[in-house]
Amino acid sequence: QVQLVESGGGLVQAGGSLRLSCAASGRRYVMGWFRQAPGKEREFVAAITWGAISTRYADSVKGRFTVSRDNAKNTVYLQMNSLKPEDTAIYYCAAGPFHSSDSNEYDNWGQGTQVTVSS
Repeated sequence: QVQLVESGGGLVQAGGSLRLSCAASGRRYVMGWFRQAPGKEREFVAAITWGAISTRYADSVKGRFTVSRDNAKNTVYLQMNSLKPEDTAIYYCAAGPFHSSDSNEYDNWGQGTQVTVSS
């Protein structure tokens, strides 16, 4: 079981930037970011593989968000630029064996970090 701890959330104005971090206690093949806004289902944001450095993004964040990782620190990052009010959500880090956008494919989850974008 891999423990995941997110950090870096907060309040930012529209157009601003935040960087989320996810520290993992071990290494899994894929690390993903998901988010859940009030009254909405959890949705995929981005994912990255540890070995091949392959990434994938939701259409809604392409060109604005960048996922990266530091293998030496077992840490994954989500750099979020040009933030919009609709990006407001709790952001979760997840780990799993498949490079997927399906939350059911991930079996380790962090506690989440709140991101609020004001207009």
